Amino acid sequence: MVQSRIFARNRALGYVSNHIPLVTRYILRRKEHYIVTCVGKEFHTYGCKHFTLLSVSGMHADDITCLATDTFHVYTASVNNIYAWRRGTELKHTYEGHDCAIHILLPFGAHLLSVDESSTLKVWNIKDESLLLELNFSNNVFKITALMHPNTYVNKILLGSEQGQLQLWNIRLTKMIYTFKGWQSSVMALEQAPAIDVAAIGLNNGHIILHNLKYDETVFELVQDWGPVISISFRTDGHPIMATGSPGGQIVFWNLEQRMVESQMCNAHDAAVTGLRYIPNEPLLVSSSPDNSLKLWIFDVADGAGRLLRIREGHAEPPTIARFYGNDGNYILTAGGDSSLRLFSTVTEILNKSLGKASFNRKASRKKGHSVDDPLLMPPITELASEVTREKEWCNIAATHSSLGMVTTWSFHLQKMSDLKLLPERFKNNYNAIATSLCLTRCGNFVVIGYNTGHVDRFNIQSGIHRASYGNENGAHVGPVKGVMVDDLNQTLITAGKDATIKFWDFKPKKGMITARTILTLEESVEWIRCHNESSLVAIALENFDIVLMDLDTRKIVRHFQGHKGRVTDACFNPDSRWLITASMDCTIRTWDIPSSHLIDIFQVPEACISLSFSPTAEFLATAHIYNIGIFLWSNRMLYSHISLKAINKDDMIPEVGLPGSFVETEKVDEDDVAAEEPDYISPDQLDSDLITMSAVAQSRWQNLLDIDIIKKRNKPTQPPKAPETAPFFLPTISSLQLRFDFSDVKINENTETIRVHPAVQNLTSFNKNLQSVTDDFSDVIEKLKTMGPSSIDFEIQSLSLDETSTELSMLQFMKMLHHMMERQTDFELSQAYLAVFLKWHGTAISENEILHNYLQKIQEIQMRNWFTLREKLFYNLSVVQSLKKM
Repeated sequence: MVQSRIFARNRALGYVSNHIPLVTRYILRRKEHYIVTCVGKEFHTYGCKHFTLLSVSGMHADDITCLATDTFHVYTASVNNIYAWRRGTELKHTYEGHDCAIHILLPFGAHLLSVDESSTLKVWNIKDESLLLELNFSNNVFKITALMHPNTYVNKILLGSEQGQLQLWNIRLTKMIYTFKGWQSSVMALEQAPAIDVAAIGLNNGHIILHNLKYDETVFELVQDWGPVISISFRTDGHPIMATGSPGGQIVFWNLEQRMVESQMCNAHDAAVTGLRYIPNEPLLVSSSPDNSLKLWIFDVADGAGRLLRIREGHAEPPTIARFYGNDGNYILTAGGDSSLRLFSTVTEILNKSLGKASFNRKASRKKGHSVDDPLLMPPITELASEVTREKEWCNIAATHSSLGMVTTWSFHLQKMSDLKLLPERFKNNYNAIATSLCLTRCGNFVVIGYNTGHVDRFNIQSGIHRASYGNENGAHVGPVKGVMVDDLNQTLITAGKDATIKFWDFKPKKGMITARTILTLEESVEWIRCHNESSLVAIALENFDIVLMDLDTRKIVRHFQGHKGRVTDACFNPDSRWLITASMDCTIRTWDIPSSHLIDIFQVPEACISLSFSPTAEFLATAHIYNIGIFLWSNRMLYSHISLKAINKDDMIPEVGLPGSFVETEKVDEDDVAAEEPDYISPDQLDSDLITMSAVAQSRWQNLLDIDIIKKRNKPTQPPKAPETAPFFLPTISSLQLRFDFSDVKINENTETIRVHPAVQNLTSFNKNLQSVTDDFSDVIEKLKTMGPSSIDFEIQSLSLDETSTELSMLQFMKMLHHMMERQTDFELSQAYLAVFLKWHGTAISENEILHNYLQKIQEIQMRNWFTLREKLFYNLSVVQSLKKM
């Protein structure tokens, strides 16, 4: 097995950018600027007009280390190789030769410059992929950190170093022209200024140097208070503005004429602003960051400040929860370590939405602006519950948070967090109380919350009013409540606790009713529960890595699944509740067949899956993995191909499957794939030698053999059939307005007689000839007899005595054939029917022939033995059925 039987890699959602700086290019034919961002092993291309994702590149062998563009290509570096792409998806050129990872690329006319980690600079011919020049620098003396081509400086490039020095080289002559002493700080960024001969140099100490390269003079110097200058860009639409990015997510705008700060964005990103580019000749600025966001800013405000125009973003921290929302499978509700709640569309990334970040005071946070260190920011979400019934009327999403007893509410319709927060009065001053589990009722009115103190409370999610508590003052369970759920009709509440008990409560408890109706005790403590309301099945994860299934109707454990080697992180049912898909910290995802209790699919992923959800339409499986900020979709291959789902042996090799990329992958069909069509099942002739086997011949071919003469007599016509009138070859016509034929001369033959041949004159039938020629194996003769109809069978049995010279031989051979059928214990009903017809027509002849009479006794013995066997099996089955009826 080389892959999963059921699931095929589809694509990843939620990836926008990483620490690699963005690049821009202008497409003359479309008259639009393109923005290219890196997302690991692939790069995305966005259109600047509508900020839509236009293409996703093919997957590289390893992570992309740098990007560059020119008029024709997008250049990427991965490990030691460089790739040139056309139209964002077509690989045109590959450049190989570096010994270390490449971190700088610079297209230079018809050439491409590349610098690796060992400070080896190589010049390539773009078209023929040949190496033209190689320059080796020492990291101890001059470690290259930035590269720039000064405008109007023909064949010259400017190199910045970690040591702070700069060097100007002529590439064509392979000669260093000049060395700039530097400013005793590492060069982080180099950018050509709008003025000729002037370059902006960003230093690690926060200084920004506007330096004249021709005279080696500093025009002026600026200082950024936010730390190192890691990105620089100049506005080119007539405003003397320079933008610089900092590691803290701030963007500072400098007025070059007044040589001072024009404005600044303190919370432009939640991480370093690694990519910063002004769109040429437009008041637009594009920025990217490792916080997985791409933002487009426009400067159309009166005071010159920028505002956010468009945004594409995903989770800044790895998501911990992924749940399909709604009944159409178009949205996935996710929550991550960045305290945000997001919706990802499985149709198009344009429909991705953000519901914001959880905040103790949402209004105050909006005025201040979210940041990583915002004291109003709530801890990450640990569990979600949603219901679509009342989504347009009030909040329909509830969430618990790490180390908080407070439960927040969210609105899908308004796409925001609500001001309503749920917390019982008893926990107002108890900061040790933590909400550990919750669920929303199917009616969308109530939310039930379980706490680590063992308490269970019910709130109205519209008003936030506390409606009920379950159990006594000490709570419903001893220890934390690990799971709560309510049935579809709001009749029963089920709670699961760390105390290894499952309790059933009346949803609306009566006064004085503080005890559970039913208590089910398990062998191990409960980790969590997952329910499937339509089938009344509940999956319960135990601390010993096992999963058990409970039936709510019978309130009993009906299945027990074992096999995981690590903590079970999540589970979900498929829509028809025939499968249970589980994920564990052992990095495996397993699919269990519930009716047969067998493991039918297993595969291993590079990073452990911590959350998974099956689409309501059975189309996708969505998974979230540790250390990954994306949501991964897996296609259900059962929808478009025939899959052989057999039980998997625990000793079988577990296939390792890589996570999907952003590019929609197409499955390659392999002849040796486990998904090959299952061979047609061929039933054996005999299951067991101790059993009596019936034939597969239709009853109409043997059931009425004894009454065939009565049936023929009943079906005989009252008048003999008349021969059809013979018509002349050319039909004469009668002259009239209508076409009429003249049949006046047609003679009708009324004296038609059938010529009959005397039976004594006939020869042996073909069946009789075959029967006489057989010595031991009568299989062919039996098969030929099975193909005949009742009339033919009756005729063949009667014909055994037609020829006086071979009557005894034919009848003896037929009796041997019957004995052969009874001895094999096959075709039981056929042998009995053939024997009955045979005795009917030839009983007198058998009694007068000693040889035939003696052989008939032999047939009687084996027939009685078969009947005793059959009678024993029938009586046993009848006894079992009667016993089951009395239970």
